[in-house]
Amino acid sequence: MKNTATVAILSGMIFVVAPAAAQQQKNLAQRLGYEADAKLLIVHADDIGLARSVNIASVQAFENGGITSGSVMVPCPWFPDFAAYYRELQPLDVGIHITLTAEWDYYKWGGISPAGEISSLLDENGHFYSTVEEVGMHAEPAEVEKEIRAQIERALALGIKPTHLDTHMGSVMATPELLQIYFEIGREYGLPVLTIPQEDVPEEYRDALVAQDGLVDGLYMMYADDSTQSWSEAYGEMIAAMEPGLNQLIVHLAIDDTEMQAVAVNHPDFGSAWRQKDLDFVTSKEFRDLLEAHDIKLVSWDQIRKVM
Repeated sequence: MKNTATVAILSGMIFVVAPAAAQQQKNLAQRLGYEADAKLLIVHADDIGLARSVNIASVQAFENGGITSGSVMVPCPWFPDFAAYYRELQPLDVGIHITLTAEWDYYKWGGISPAGEISSLLDENGHFYSTVEEVGMHAEPAEVEKEIRAQIERALALGIKPTHLDTHMGSVMATPELLQIYFEIGREYGLPVLTIPQEDVPEEYRDALVAQDGLVDGLYMMYADDSTQSWSEAYGEMIAAMEPGLNQLIVHLAIDDTEMQAVAVNHPDFGSAWRQKDLDFVTSKEFRDLLEAHDIKLVSWDQIRKVM
């Protein structure tokens, strides 16, 4: 399994994330109550609400302390199930995983907005497109803005108090116009958005980043299957590579059951067995020992939001 040291996904491509300015690192760490050179880490679970098996795994990881944050896919069928759990046991550090794609072969969804109002986001079957590239080709910015707002408002209506915004498959980064909308909505709702430092963004995207602080200095995730390396080795390398500043490790959790196997058919990467391995690792003593050995401090998006 291949892994990255510091990576970010933008329009389907991988970008190395360089450390932000030392003053920014110092300010954030100290404002959170740590030493200026502290290594801070958000352990973040994507795709909550995708399936019941994902919800079960994410709840286990929250309760175990294996993750400090997660984000919900509001258009997905199992989002209300997680929202009910959240209302019962909040607070949890949960953001909105802005969703404009439906990548699985047979498990599909559309938007929260009426289909006739977001037709540029939908394929001939009324579903979101499968790829970020198709979003970039077809999506009208005004319809993307409508749908992002609809997803946030639906989450609020079901009792979620979001701590941040992030984006499924990097879809809001498909064009500079969509990226700008993403940032503007984050500011309007008073929510930090997951982004990357400006110096590592292609030139055509930089205008959209001018007013946005690059909070995350290191973004880490597994991105392809390679049987020559174990989960422990891959994540161990990522943890060892983390530097002072704010880092985020993105994981994808699920129980490897018949439901998740059906959702992820033909998708070994980020598939059912993959997600079970992620769950097993972040809830393991080995993971906790690695964090302690590298003096990494776990933080959440809610903590960051409160000091912004």
